[in-house]
Amino acid sequence: MTLSRDIPLDPRQSALLFIDVQNFCARRDGGDFSGLSNEEIEARYGWFFGELESHVLDKMQRLQAGFRAAGIEVLYTVIESLTKDGRDRGLDYKISGFNVPRGSWDAKVLDVIRPGDDEIVIPKTSSSVFNSTNIDYVLRNLGVAQLTVSGLLTDQCVESAVRDACDKGYLVTLVTDACATYTEQRQEASLRAIKGYCRQVTTAQLLEELRGLSA
Repeated sequence: MTLSRDIPLDPRQSALLFIDVQNFCARRDGGDFSGLSNEEIEARYGWFFGELESHVLDKMQRLQAGFRAAGIEVLYTVIESLTKDGRDRGLDYKISGFNVPRGSWDAKVLDVIRPGDDEIVIPKTSSSVFNSTNIDYVLRNLGVAQLTVSGLLTDQCVESAVRDACDKGYLVTLVTDACATYTEQRQEASLRAIKGYCRQVTTAQLLEELRGLSA
């Protein structure tokens, strides 16, 4: 048998995972950008928000709708402490100096892809969701073997999740135009760096694949 990452999704063993698409780091008024003027945000993060607002969030919405229509599980991770003061955070998050308090507005998934009443949202306090949560246990209980990934930031939490999921035996599909990071150079470098760990497709390609499976 020939092994390959380039395998179409099987809806019976697939899931879509949105990583950190939340108020804290995906809105100009989110906590990750507190203390910065509009001019500073534009100068430092203008490309990022331009990508998000012009097409990335729209593609996330389309993915969410397509996976739901195909009856495939949709899950979400958010950066969120288990406590209000963040004392449970990992060392890296403490050194980085940010805390998303339990139950805060910053911890909420963006309204444009608001989770359904029975969809799973997993709070995390590490770059890779596999290191600070029980997501591996949850995915295996759901019967997931093929994990599709979309989210933020491509070269940080998304890339970490892709690598760890691959090492844990999942077939990973990364939706290249439904992810974003702070610069175009970082985006392209990350996609090249993890190409060997996952199948990389566009939103349009993946939705066409899902429609073909339904047919």
